[in-house]
Amino acid sequence: MHLLAFLVLLLVAAPIQAAESTPSQGASRGEREKTIVFFGDSLTAGYGIDPSQAFPALIQEKIHQRGWKFRVVNAGLSGETTAGGLRRVEWMLQRPIDVFVLELGANDGLRGLSVDQARQNLQDIIDRVRAKYPQVKIVLVGMQIPANLGPDYTARFRAIFPELAHANNVTLIPFLLEGVGGVPQLNLPDGIHPTPAGHKIVAENVWKVLEPVLEQLSD
Repeated sequence: MHLLAFLVLLLVAAPIQAAESTPSQGASRGEREKTIVFFGDSLTAGYGIDPSQAFPALIQEKIHQRGWKFRVVNAGLSGETTAGGLRRVEWMLQRPIDVFVLELGANDGLRGLSVDQARQNLQDIIDRVRAKYPQVKIVLVGMQIPANLGPDYTARFRAIFPELAHANNVTLIPFLLEGVGGVPQLNLPDGIHPTPAGHKIVAENVWKVLEPVLEQLSD
């Protein structure tokens, strides 16, 4: 697929509002459920599918199965860049947050935006979240992009996420689309956004890393 078509497809700004899950049935009255915010782009929002089929909703199902008292908030916005996320993160911080899953950067990479600026924007988001909620658990979602922009740019972009995770001592999901990216039958006709089946695999990628974090908080 040509890069221009690839960009247009992923950067479609379909307006998907943040959707909150229903509280778990096991929550006792008067006890605040801990909140997990998935802060990302179209991959988090579930572009092209019903929000109930997107991986944040599937994570909520797994939480319910464990009987844990966590409420998932899907704060994905299609077309979002790291700069856009930095502009709107303060709005998200108006609610109590216990776990902040940061999934941004793919649109920066596909547009060929500055790697250094993307890294700084993500750092600033992490800093603002921690300044408001010092005890928050942050999970950074790694992303990779096609090699259209050259091996140097691609490598530098991929390195953003492990470098930030190490520098900030946050949990890292190495690659959100592991086992899904580039697999036609697991993506919509645009070849980019996962199908419901693809989101099930994405949810497993996330859950493998997120489950131990939540287990610590549920003690």
